[in-house]
Amino acid sequence: MSAHAASQATADRRGLIAVDLGAESCRVSLLQWVDGEPHMRLVHRFANGPVPALDGSLRWPLERILEGVDAGVRIAAALAPVGIRSIAVDGWAVDYVRLEEDGRLPEDPYCYRDLRNVAAATALHAQIAPGRIREITGTEQQPINTLYQLYADRLSGRAPARWLNLPEYLLHRWGAEPVAEYTNASHTQLIDLSSRRWSEELFDAAGLDETKAARIVPAGTLLGKLSGALASVPELSDTDLVAPACHDTASAIAGISEAGEDWAYISCGTWSLVGAVIAAPLNSAAVRADNFTNLGAVGGRCCFHKGINGMWVLKQCMDHWAQEGEPWDIGALVEAAACEHPPEGLLSIDDPELMRMGRMPERIAAQCIAHGLPLLSQQSKDAPKMVSLILHSLAAQYAHVIERVRIHTGKKLERVVMVGGGAQNALLRQLTSETTRAEIITGPQESSTVGNLAVQCALRDGATPASPDEFARAVRFWASRIAHVEPRAAAHRMSHA
Repeated sequence: MSAHAASQATADRRGLIAVDLGAESCRVSLLQWVDGEPHMRLVHRFANGPVPALDGSLRWPLERILEGVDAGVRIAAALAPVGIRSIAVDGWAVDYVRLEEDGRLPEDPYCYRDLRNVAAATALHAQIAPGRIREITGTEQQPINTLYQLYADRLSGRAPARWLNLPEYLLHRWGAEPVAEYTNASHTQLIDLSSRRWSEELFDAAGLDETKAARIVPAGTLLGKLSGALASVPELSDTDLVAPACHDTASAIAGISEAGEDWAYISCGTWSLVGAVIAAPLNSAAVRADNFTNLGAVGGRCCFHKGINGMWVLKQCMDHWAQEGEPWDIGALVEAAACEHPPEGLLSIDDPELMRMGRMPERIAAQCIAHGLPLLSQQSKDAPKMVSLILHSLAAQYAHVIERVRIHTGKKLERVVMVGGGAQNALLRQLTSETTRAEIITGPQESSTVGNLAVQCALRDGATPASPDEFARAVRFWASRIAHVEPRAAAHRMSHA
């Protein structure tokens, strides 16, 4: 960045707001300028999670999410007397809101864990082969993807409706034009990988109306001004709405400031996404056989990775023990697990049974029996042994996937950057270092928020997604400069040596 550009960037001292929608919690963060430097702090956080509906389906509590986010934006605005320049939203992918034409609040959206998706995938594959879907999209084959959810709507007899993924819906609700930001659209399994547009073949095969899908835009697109009730807040009277990398994983990778071609990433949250950033997508027969995905990335690049069942398994176990009246503190539990002897065998961490909600210790015990592993106690007092098994299994799967990334990309991948909540788990970092034979670098815990704000800073600095390489460099520059108000520990590095 030139000195002139850096000088221009300091002229507008208004704050920036990042909204990060998470499957377990939603966060609103504020970036402010302190002595010319960007400082980020979390100002509002509230719990989130799918809830069973009266019809037995699994849904997201939309009204509660909207109220929580609006409250967070108001809190952030009150802390920024100079005003708010822009707001951007990222979040989990694949789920969507059906828009009501009469302006009514839409119904609660389905959760990707709803079992209707499995039946829909089976039915759709009778119309178009899964191999053909994979060939068109370059996307990891998963029943959770938007394609199958929309097909489930059609199978249930629901009338076609306009739809938006959740981050874009929040922006639209605040006054933005309805759009599909590319990183998020690339995970719907409805994008043609070669053209980067909606696939006419897939819409036709599924009997879906392509006119109900929104216009595709790149990460970093300005979508107009905030309007409605929030715009009456003085600090929000002239606020831009921005589509960042709306997919939270793409946003998390945008929050990594590492340069070079020798690093991989592991985004450790409810899901773990393991891969590397590449210039152009890969979709060979070998890649398709390994079921890797090509997720859009900032600057027109590609996040080449595979999704793994992540911290969900541990969190579900902890929730179970807490419901039994014997809760664990996560720090104490991980420390106790580190004292256990390594397990005699490993779980199949991506077993669909381990992706279901509830009774997780029982599900793990059942897999141990099926695989001939020593049976573990499901009681809270014996939790460290089970957690040791979970983390060893997760680290082993990380290593397997990273080795496949090395083979497919030709990259050496001597460093692994771990971001997200799971990256704070010392035992998981240690095991990952051992299994991957790589240096482990702990990136930001709230990497999605860092990437979200870095996109807004790049726009503030005059960069534009119309110049993809320049925009990607600007985002990486700002990701390296954004800091928390609270004192930050130095980046943790761990060598396997």
